Amino acid sequence: MTAHCTTCELHAESTFTIEGMDCREEVVLIERRFKQLTGVEDVAADVMNRRLHVKYDAARLSASTIVAAIADTGMRAWLEHEEPLATGDATTRRRQWLLAGSGAGLAVGLVAPLLSVPPLVTIAFLAASLACGISLTVRKAWQSLRVRSLDINVLMLLAASGAVVLNQWSEAAAVVFLFAIAQALEARTLDRARTAVHALVDLTPNDVLIEENGVERSVAVDAVLPGTVIHIKPGEKIPLDGSVVSGASAVNQAPITGESIPVEKQAGDDVFAGTINGRGALAVRVTHARRDTTLAHIVRLVEQAQAQRAPVQAFIERFARLYTPAVVMLAIVVAVVPPVLGAAWSVWTYRALVLLVVACPCALVISTPVSIVAALAAAARRGVLIKGGVHLETIARVRCVAFDKTGTLTCGRPEVVDILPLAGTSADELLALAASIERRSEHPIAAAITEYAKQHAVRVPVAAGVASLMGGAEGSIGAVSVLLGNHRVFEDRALCSDEIHARLDEISARGQTPVLVARDRSAIGVIAIADRPRPGGADALDLLRRQGIRHVAMLTGDSEATAQSIARSLGIDAYRAELLPADKASAVADLRRQFGPVAMVGDGINDAPALATADLGIVMGAIGSDAAIETADVALMADELLKIPYVVRLGRATLRNIKANLAISVALKAAFVIAAVGGFATLWMAVLADTGATVIVIANALRLLRAD
Repeated sequence: MTAHCTTCELHAESTFTIEGMDCREEVVLIERRFKQLTGVEDVAADVMNRRLHVKYDAARLSASTIVAAIADTGMRAWLEHEEPLATGDATTRRRQWLLAGSGAGLAVGLVAPLLSVPPLVTIAFLAASLACGISLTVRKAWQSLRVRSLDINVLMLLAASGAVVLNQWSEAAAVVFLFAIAQALEARTLDRARTAVHALVDLTPNDVLIEENGVERSVAVDAVLPGTVIHIKPGEKIPLDGSVVSGASAVNQAPITGESIPVEKQAGDDVFAGTINGRGALAVRVTHARRDTTLAHIVRLVEQAQAQRAPVQAFIERFARLYTPAVVMLAIVVAVVPPVLGAAWSVWTYRALVLLVVACPCALVISTPVSIVAALAAAARRGVLIKGGVHLETIARVRCVAFDKTGTLTCGRPEVVDILPLAGTSADELLALAASIERRSEHPIAAAITEYAKQHAVRVPVAAGVASLMGGAEGSIGAVSVLLGNHRVFEDRALCSDEIHARLDEISARGQTPVLVARDRSAIGVIAIADRPRPGGADALDLLRRQGIRHVAMLTGDSEATAQSIARSLGIDAYRAELLPADKASAVADLRRQFGPVAMVGDGINDAPALATADLGIVMGAIGSDAAIETADVALMADELLKIPYVVRLGRATLRNIKANLAISVALKAAFVIAAVGGFATLWMAVLADTGATVIVIANALRLLRAD
């Protein structure tokens, strides 16, 4: 990928996958090695996904040179879009044998003194254990020293070497073996965190069924182009985005939207990659290649979100850069000052070695990103896209939530909610006359009337001479003339009466839209139309309040009466009606001044200014909408209001998790610094504390994957 850069002859950007980049310490190694290269402009590391994004001058530097430089640090790299390098079973087996040898040598060395084995034999077994364990660490330590860095591998070697000098062979062997075990355990736990999002990629099959010349055959999904018709059998996963050509089935969209109820699909409906077909067979015309599907878009956005560092994460990394050298300096003081004042060199040197082990800040640095990754993965699995750790922190701070009305708190489509016949006319007769005039219209209100008639099995006669009016429509059914319209149309034709006005006042007070019906120039009734609140809306708002949201507001461009009706039915604290898009943005700013951080929930383009003004923008029903997914801080793939309390709950759980992880890391480090100086900690205890803390914080963070 190329872009303009004023400092480069030929600006280029590449993303590499890095095998072995498991901690911030490895990132430091790479950054220091890159300082020796000419042409590197910027480096951004994503430890959780083992990715490295490099901006460089392609006239001075090539991707292969960058790969070679990374190899100098003891890690392996390849361009993200390339096939991964083979790990090699031989290397894995070698590490396993060395780890087993280290453990066996240590076990024999510890048991030997109990069997009255000569000391030299005991030392030989412990030395063998030490040699096997150190061989797993020495290469990384050497690469760190080459770039003048003190990482955990160097510190561990120094500690083990010091223990040997002090004739503490069992301590040295135990430290190295425990460190190797802990590193392997930490790697496995981190891999579990990494696969949390990558599991999304496995939602689609690799092959798809197409038909050519009447013959069905299976082809690779990557080879299917837009426009191709594919066949989905009952129970199969849908491999690509597309539109149903034929067939009907209920499709489980939970993997993408988190919806618990399958959605009925028929000809003309859109389906999405990763969803699961029900009992019917479908023929689907592909609309997007695999790399452009909604699912692929989701995966890319979640991975990008993981790479973004939250403010607390950036702070912890800055702190860690100061922490390690500070503890190393303390270790030097502990090793030198007391002996100079007359204390025993061996005692204080040993305590200094313990401090060196404690100096590694891995648990501290990993505590935040692993929590954020787990939360992002958990949200994505439930149909919620959160665009980065910074937004998770913002969610936790939100105290006011503002909602758009139409399409957000309401279903976004008008429905018939009441039929009020007059002059002896029956409800079915009134509905039949109205539907006969509206059956050919595409207006949303007309669709609501005809759909209501269909649902209630009302026979609708055929109308003739139907003409559209400003605010209504008219036509005839046989010799009978029929008129539909708003209040103004009926006033202009002198068709209103006191009874009609009473009905209109009643409907308007409920925030509903009246459609008046006349037959042969005589008003015979009113049909009330309204946009119904979404199911579960009141429950969602109640859950938000239980989670500490102090104020729930509604911002709408609709009329005062309609806004008041919806606000009353849902239990909204305050509303503002008849707002233009710019007015909504101003209202959000006012709410922030009153209540603090504000989340704005909307669904349309007219909500964009308010979404941008809010501390957190949440878009409803973003499935299939690239623009909505891109612009929102949080995108709910389904139109489910209950996802919003889930987002708030997840944000606060994540912040609690981060704080708990930091507390665990800091408490253990502080305790062992004090214990090391006081002589209460041993080398192997320090190793367990350091790597054990890392495993604990990762395991604690992974609990967020199960957060509901």
